Amino acid sequence: MQSDVTPERARQILAMLTDGSSMDHINTSLALRLIPMASELEDEALVERLLNHAMTVAQNDSERGWARFESLKLITASVKSFLHLAEEAENMEDGSALAAAVHHYIALVQLAEDNLDEARTSAQRALRLRESRKDMEGTTYGLALLMTVTKRQHDYDTAIAIGTERLELLTRLRDEVGQMEAVAELAHCQATIGEFNTARDLYNDSLERANDLESITGQLVARWGLADIAEIQEDYESAMLVLSDSLHAFIAANVPAPAQVRQRIHDLTVLNNAPKGSKESN
Repeated sequence: MQSDVTPERARQILAMLTDGSSMDHINTSLALRLIPMASELEDEALVERLLNHAMTVAQNDSERGWARFESLKLITASVKSFLHLAEEAENMEDGSALAAAVHHYIALVQLAEDNLDEARTSAQRALRLRESRKDMEGTTYGLALLMTVTKRQHDYDTAIAIGTERLELLTRLRDEVGQMEAVAELAHCQATIGEFNTARDLYNDSLERANDLESITGQLVARWGLADIAEIQEDYESAMLVLSDSLHAFIAANVPAPAQVRQRIHDLTVLNNAPKGSKESN
């Protein structure tokens, strides 16, 4: 459910579209888009009605496939069931978008199960399908997933290459929020392999973008990373200062700061004030 839609408003929308004979005018695509909203409201009966309706009014194999995809997700079907659907989708007319979505979902399941080699293969398959369709937005999602998998495999050189490609694509799409996040992801990878100067430059780049976008979440991610680098180099005062800036940003926005920020500032204060010998023993 979109964050700007209250539960009460969501119920009104669903009632307007589905009460009585209103559902007769809903096509498969709209029915499937309404299912997540009904699920969040825990209206299982409406979810089932929408799913059955989506299947009934489907006009081709592709639409029936999308309805099956949603059905399999709702019952938490096995990976084998999703693989079977993906294979069918690849042989459907106009089924490549469905096949890409299914392979992407399979990769997410495999990643959650820590089956990293299988997740990488599935993510690559989904990515190739999206690239063949020239689905640029979908490709950015696919690259993000593949980058996550390669990081989990500790293949940081590949992760950096993928992240760089994703950043270039997001720049072409003029997705400023995506660029901010992608730069921070690259910074984290560079820091992980010990390239602290490069990582610091990237985090500062992400922070500047976050400031321009007035994204306190983006600011926190960048400052947290900068604090990590400072702490690794035992520059506890700089780490405290950068996290204090983040705390002040939350206060200025009248938003509660995450408890982890205050706790980390406290811990860094203790470290900074500890005798030198105590710091070295830590």
